Formats: sequence, C-alpha cells, structure tokens
Amino acid sequence: MIEPFESALDSVPGSHPYPRTSRYHDAEIGVHRRADGTEVRYAKRRLLPKLDDEHAEAHVVSAGERPDHLAQRYFGDPGQWWRIADANPVLDPRELTDEAGRVIAVPDGFDHV
Repeated sequence: MIEPFESALDSVPGSHPYPRTSRYHDAEIGVHRRADGTEVRYAKRRLLPKLDDEHAEAHVVSAGERPDHLAQRYFGDPGQWWRIADANPVLDPRELTDEAGRVIAVPDGFDHV
C-alpha cells in the first residue's frame, strides 16, 4: 500500500506537511490536543504584509475568468492561484473574479506565459 504524501512526511522528524508549491509551506505548524489526548496538527494563521504597488501589476477581471486561469496566465501554473489571493484582501478566492471589471493586484516576480 502506498501512503498518502502527508502521512509519509509525518513519519519524518522535522518535515513539513505541505509541498514547496503550497501557500502553507512556510506556515508554522501548531499542535492542538483534544480532550481525549489526540493531537491534531494544523497550519497556524499566516499574517502577510501588504503588497506594495511596486511589486504588483493591476489586472482587470474579465467575465468568466477564475483565479486558476489567472495563475496559469501569470505564473504558468494554475495551482499558484493562492499567490493572487494573498495579494488581495479576500477570504474566498472566488471573490477575486466574481465581478467582471474588478481590478485586482497580481504580484510580480514571475514570468508571464
């Protein structure tokens, strides 16, 4: 039987449960102990600095765009949508593109595709 990736990492002391491409890779891991003694690991809340205009470009959302579409366009990887979500003050990434004409920030430092 092949173990899931996260379970395999749990057996390696000091390993991080999230892959390098995850928004939680650098997040601190906390441990919550339930009343029955069971430990539950979780990623602690990330507090991000505000992205300045110098390190972002504005994107005007078109009808039908989704965060993963934008990540593919700007970063060449639809799984990197969270970089755009992190650059904008939204809780739900769908808020980024739910309204055509909305202007959102896209962090730079990545090659456009």
